[in-house]
Amino acid sequence: MSTLTQSDVRALRMRALLLGGDHPHESVGEVVTWMGAMQAQDLASGLWSLGIRLPGRTEDDIVQALENREALRTWPMRGTVHLVPSRDARWMLDLMSAKPLAGAAGRREYLGITEDTVERSNAALEGALRGGKRLSRSECLQAVADAGVPTPGQVGYHLLWYASQVGITCVTPSRETAGGGKEQTFALLDEWAPDQRALAHDEALATIAVRFFRGRGPATVKDFSRWTGMGIRDCRAGIAAAKKALRIVETASGSMVAAADALDAGIPPSAGGHVVPPGFDEYMLGYGDREAMLRPEQLQAVVPGRNGVFRATLVREGRVVGTWKRTLRTRTCVVEIALLEPLDAQDRPAFERAFGEYGAFLGREVEVRWGE
Repeated sequence: MSTLTQSDVRALRMRALLLGGDHPHESVGEVVTWMGAMQAQDLASGLWSLGIRLPGRTEDDIVQALENREALRTWPMRGTVHLVPSRDARWMLDLMSAKPLAGAAGRREYLGITEDTVERSNAALEGALRGGKRLSRSECLQAVADAGVPTPGQVGYHLLWYASQVGITCVTPSRETAGGGKEQTFALLDEWAPDQRALAHDEALATIAVRFFRGRGPATVKDFSRWTGMGIRDCRAGIAAAKKALRIVETASGSMVAAADALDAGIPPSAGGHVVPPGFDEYMLGYGDREAMLRPEQLQAVVPGRNGVFRATLVREGRVVGTWKRTLRTRTCVVEIALLEPLDAQDRPAFERAFGEYGAFLGREVEVRWGE
């Protein structure tokens, strides 16, 4: 294959990301398995990341699939919540938790958390959740406090994070509170998803490499390292262990890796038309270098202050042309758009159709407000 242009890279990536049109995956479990893991720190974004890849599904459908344990939320890498295939949670935690756990030592010292504190907190959570129970965040913190472990400020969050990072607990679907809101819940991982797959280290490296590149490729080894939190050496070992499933390809931006099947299928004729992914979507977070999707000077508009909080985007043929934010009202959703690129005559109707699909997903009428 000749050197890929940026346009080729975008088309291949959008197909890999399942944002480039029709694909064969019909369930939440299939989509999450294809992608390997999907950012879900912000639950609303995580739900729409699935919904946009499963046209015709509603938000309630996605939540029910999570209740059916097709996928679960935990902290597999980078100390950040992701959706992962339920049966793969433990080997993913084992493979990619080393760096977050190493970094946690300094955080614990800063917060005044000792090893004894962690052990008592973990034991309290295991005792409170044992027997298939699901408890809210506040109920988990109360169980820890009842065991004599104070949880002021960020201490409580850190203890809950640590319990999931080491595979004791996992995040289960949120439930409604008395005030009408929703609160995160937790269960024991070995009870919520007891049928865990066991992979040897080399097999785990190969599996995560295949899933990363087939769901985002072409991408660089550096992108893979950044996404997993693993060192370059382990990343290269994973690519090598994947053998013929992955292939190095030359692009206008240098050498990248992609799924061999995707390259054999050829360059898609389109990069997916008009789509409106949420801010915390793998479209953005799957890469360290985002030059193929937007100009460097536009990054400030997508990540103001580079603070890690990504705005939702309008994407035309694989490139960002604007950002959007939503305001939920009683029966409607107002979407406000800020453009970064001029639109053609057909663009606005196409994006409005995309937002119509988002409204159907939410079960609300959507009002689109176009900024200048």
